[in-house]
Formats: sequence, C-alpha cells, structure tokens
Amino acid sequence: MDVDTRLLRSFATVAEEGNLTRAAERLFISQPALTKQIKQLEQTLGARLFERSKSGMALTGPGAALARTAADVLGAWDRAEQAVRAAESAASKVLRIGFLASAANEKTQEILAAFRERRPDWRVELRQASWGDPAGALASGEVEAAFMRLPFPDQDRYGLTVLLTEPRCVAMAVGHRLAARDSLRFEDLLDEPFVAAPNATGAFRDHWIEADARGDRPVRVGAVTEHPDDWLSAIANGDGIALAPLSASRYYARPDVVYREVAGVGPSTVALAWPKAPPSDGTLADFIRAAMEAADPV
Repeated sequence: MDVDTRLLRSFATVAEEGNLTRAAERLFISQPALTKQIKQLEQTLGARLFERSKSGMALTGPGAALARTAADVLGAWDRAEQAVRAAESAASKVLRIGFLASAANEKTQEILAAFRERRPDWRVELRQASWGDPAGALASGEVEAAFMRLPFPDQDRYGLTVLLTEPRCVAMAVGHRLAARDSLRFEDLLDEPFVAAPNATGAFRDHWIEADARGDRPVRVGAVTEHPDDWLSAIANGDGIALAPLSASRYYARPDVVYREVAGVGPSTVALAWPKAPPSDGTLADFIRAAMEAADPV
C-alpha cells in the first residue's frame, strides 16, 4: 500500500494539535482541505483515525497506532530527501540558502565571502522566501539553511545561530499625519491600520504587529502582504503603517515612504537556521561556521 507522505504529515499534525483549525494554520492550508486529506488517508487505510467532536479531534485505536509510527516514517523520509538534496548539491557544487527581505544585512556578503574562501569551487544560490511561508523552503529541503527573522513558524525544529540584533522602526507613507515627527511611541500607533503578514504565520505576524504590547487593543489590519514590493506599495498607498527593522530604511528607501524611530517595541533578530543535527563536516557545516564567525558578539 502506497501512502502520500503529505497525507501522513497532515495526520501527524492533527494528532499533535488535537484540533483541525490549529493544524490547518500550521500546515498553511484551509480547514476543508485538511479534512479532505484526513478522509482520504482513512479511506486508503480502511480505518477511522479520529473521533470528531466539538472539543477537538481524538485519536481512535487505529489512529493511536499510526501516530506511534508516523513520526519515524516521516523522519526517515525527511532524512532521505535531505540526502538526495545534499547529493544533488554536491554534484553541482551549489549550496542553496534561503533568506527573508534583506537577509543578514551587510553581514550577508561577509558570510558569502568567508564561505568561498573555504569552498572556492562552490557557488551559493540565494532563494527569497515569502512572509506568507517564511520557513517553507527550509522545511521542504529546497534550501539547506536560511537567513531568518525571529520568531518564525516551527522555529524549534531547527538549529539556530544569532547573527545580529537591530532596533525596529515604523514605516509610513510620506504624507501620513505622524510622518512629521522624528520619533514616536508605540502607544501612538495602536489605532493605526497595520500592513501585516498572513495570519497563518502565527508568532512571525504577531512580532511585526507587536501583539504582546497591545493589551486588549486588537490590531487593525489595513493590508496583508507577503513580499517586500507589495509591502512597500501598501504603505506608500496609505493602506497602513508597519514595523520594520531599522535596516529597512537603507535597503528599502523610497521617496514615498518614511521610517521613524519608535519607542516601546523590542528589537529584530536575524539568525541562520538549518535542520537540527547538521553534519560536523561538509559544505553546510562550512557555511554555518562562516556565519558564526561573522555574528555579532553576544
């Protein structure tokens, strides 16, 4: 019997969460699509895997039996996929590295140069991720490591080394009523509409709308964007304001967008992330060492 690993991964996520809504958010799919996948797996196996109720999804006997072995199956498949990717990269001598927005700022080129000194016959291919699925390529094995802004979905699944921390500022249209002020407090922004990442990104989105500092004041979302160009256009068009790393004022300067200091928000942290337990030797290990050497002192 052949089973699509996608269905097995969906089952494992529902089993872990005990809730379809939370599982669908983790998987970045709709709840009806997830329900359809579970039914398809049940039909394939010829067994009912969950008892559905208003309180959630409880494993049946067959479901519990599958849950005990699913992690091993998925882990073996992930390791096999990573081995194939590594072999493919070794054959072509290309290391694929993901990144968000400005990657590791000015450290990016420093890290790439240090890696080339170690591996002069290798090339680094940078692949930009969307804010709608910041760790997607890392999770699927499409990239071997990624420059990430913390926090991001399923962060605990990865090894991390912090590269830099920088203040956050607020970006707004040049004609915004608050743009004439050199500095602001976060309390000044609570009633403003925000340009936000998709809701399914969880802690990543919450960090960039500063959910923890809002108390009982819910965020007003003026626009949802997944890419820097769309984000900048939404801000310039007056759809909302946005928190941004201070480096955005250098990397994303536009005449119709201004960046202002804002007090009352924590900094932004950039880290290199990779699958846990990377090899102690090899190309990826050399890239990680280059990144660690470039990191700011703790």
